[in-house]
Amino acid sequence: MSDSGHHDHAENAPHGHSHGHSHDHGHGHGNDHGHGHDHTPEVTDRNARAVALAGLLIAAFMFAELVGGWLAGSLALMADAVHMVTDAASLGLAWWAFQQSKKPADARLTYGRDRLPVLIAFANSIFLLVVTGWICVEAAGRFMEPETVLAGPMFIIAVIGFLVNIGAFFILQRGGDGSLNMRSAILHVLGDLLGSVAAIAAAVVIYFTGWYPIDPILSVFVALLIVRSAVSVMRQSAHILLEGAPADIDRDTLKTDLLNAVPGLVDVYHIHLWSLAEGKINATMHATLKPEDDAENVLRQIRERLKSRHGIGHVTIEITEGS
Repeated sequence: MSDSGHHDHAENAPHGHSHGHSHDHGHGHGNDHGHGHDHTPEVTDRNARAVALAGLLIAAFMFAELVGGWLAGSLALMADAVHMVTDAASLGLAWWAFQQSKKPADARLTYGRDRLPVLIAFANSIFLLVVTGWICVEAAGRFMEPETVLAGPMFIIAVIGFLVNIGAFFILQRGGDGSLNMRSAILHVLGDLLGSVAAIAAAVVIYFTGWYPIDPILSVFVALLIVRSAVSVMRQSAHILLEGAPADIDRDTLKTDLLNAVPGLVDVYHIHLWSLAEGKINATMHATLKPEDDAENVLRQIRERLKSRHGIGHVTIEITEGS
């Protein structure tokens, strides 16, 4: 084995600066660090604006719906209003997470705050499940002992809520990038939108038939519709927080590809993959190189292949040279 160590850092700072360093040490191993974080502040700003606008729109209406639902005696309206309260808080947290994620890494958070939006998405999915649980419990009591509901006021408030939620939904859809944090925000608003539809339907049924149990029945129906999506967001965000391997990258396939694409590479092993955040994949691995090949050139080819073929922007490689 050759007594040489190779360290290379290439990271795009938040302001677009690049830094490159190369060091040689008298050790029996080498380390190569290639950083390729793809900072897109314009996308983050667009997400933050969409979340802020949707949150303000929902906050402006939620108190009116809560009071109106209580006066009308409608569980569907009150459930939707409580859901809107959690939505406004969740959208506020999502906005805060996007703002924080733009801050550069520091001595305490050496990877930055890119994972914060994923953490907020996880928390929002839990909030959503708690709300749906509350709706189901309240609906069970209402179904056993139906209460009088004023169909006219319920219908008017539900229609206004429907229009508000439609506006918030399209703001998030048009302004977002499909990330977990945006999807959890859209899921909250979609739950409100379905709640408004259910309240409208319940008001119509009660007005024409006087059958009050339709109110809690439709409330439970809406709650169950959003549980599956909430669980999906929670599982995906938890997988990232637990540093699970990205689902679309197979280690054996990656190893085979590197061995075929990089001529000076003899073997690659101890491959570990995880996501710092969505779209920001990190990796560590050991690589055995041919002693006659230029190590720096082989490392450059490995980094370029990982970036272009597998989307891995941050890789740490420990180098050994074959005999």
